[in-house]
Amino acid sequence: MKIILRGLLLLALVGIGSCNKQADMKNRVDIILVTEGSGITDKSFNASAWRGITHYFGDTPESTKQRSTHYENVRAGSLDQIMDAINIATDEHPRVVMGTGFTFEDAIQRAGSMYPDQYYFLIDGANGDLDNVRAVLFKEHEGAFLVGAAVALQAMEDGIENPKFGFVGGLQGDVITRFELGYIQGILSILPNAVIEDYYAESWGSPDRGKTKAKAWFNNGFYAIFSAAGETGNGVIAEAKEQRMAGKNVWAIGVDSDQHEDGIYNASGDSAVLTSMIKLVDKAVIDTLRDLDQGNFTGGTFHYGLLEEGVSFSERNPALSPLVVEQTHMIADRIRAGELTVFDTYQATQDAGLIPPGLTLS
Repeated sequence: MKIILRGLLLLALVGIGSCNKQADMKNRVDIILVTEGSGITDKSFNASAWRGITHYFGDTPESTKQRSTHYENVRAGSLDQIMDAINIATDEHPRVVMGTGFTFEDAIQRAGSMYPDQYYFLIDGANGDLDNVRAVLFKEHEGAFLVGAAVALQAMEDGIENPKFGFVGGLQGDVITRFELGYIQGILSILPNAVIEDYYAESWGSPDRGKTKAKAWFNNGFYAIFSAAGETGNGVIAEAKEQRMAGKNVWAIGVDSDQHEDGIYNASGDSAVLTSMIKLVDKAVIDTLRDLDQGNFTGGTFHYGLLEEGVSFSERNPALSPLVVEQTHMIADRIRAGELTVFDTYQATQDAGLIPPGLTLS
């Protein structure tokens, strides 16, 4: 089975050189991005990483002229294939192997220990104290606070009485916990008595589960749903589009990338995605590739938040009130200045009395 798997994964690397460990180092690619789930077409997290890579080399995700010359992608078909995919990418001797998501943490750390001369780059995990592994952690709770506050402010402006809010997660973990905690705190900072519920699909690639839960919530009077669930969250957006086409004032909130276009549901260009919590993975990628080229690549764990311009929110939807946008920027300024604390752990948030009853989150 492993031999078959390696053969299938190697098909993704056609054109970048020999698989032999004696590959010509002069012709090696600069970076191989290893993804899982829906890969670089997820329109969210992985797509942001791919956008950063292509941009750095003068391409776009739609026009990848430098692919196989400067960069490539390997996709693991499932979680248990991640280590194999990392090893296959390592066998190609790129300047750096990149993994996206906390599910890559163990594999990147293992590979970093086994191959100390190979550079690795990890998004959403720790580097394991390895000099050849650079890891980036984002302050998702800060960006999620902004979209939570924004959607609560919009509900007030729309005159919604007792609005309800939902959160859809993919797999539970520290990263997704920070998304949910920030979102909750943002909502409660505006509407202290708001009803908030959550749901974990236990999958990054099940849009049907996201859509089913969103339909139930919207039909039960929910105003907005924020997803941090990869392709599963696309199901929430799909349901929000149908609900808005039927005349309901409900919203989806995008994640990682600006998902405004994914929410467009009519010829006028109206979108069911009110705003998106943008996680600037592409910026972290560009920073790392620049350091690599300048000989400044170092291991360690780097943190990207509002102060580091690592997270933000989308203002693209004209349905998002200008006043709400202005107020949300004011909130962001307070977070940057340290005047407003956004808790990033369940315990700290609970101690502050900001965990609604009945959540799956624990």
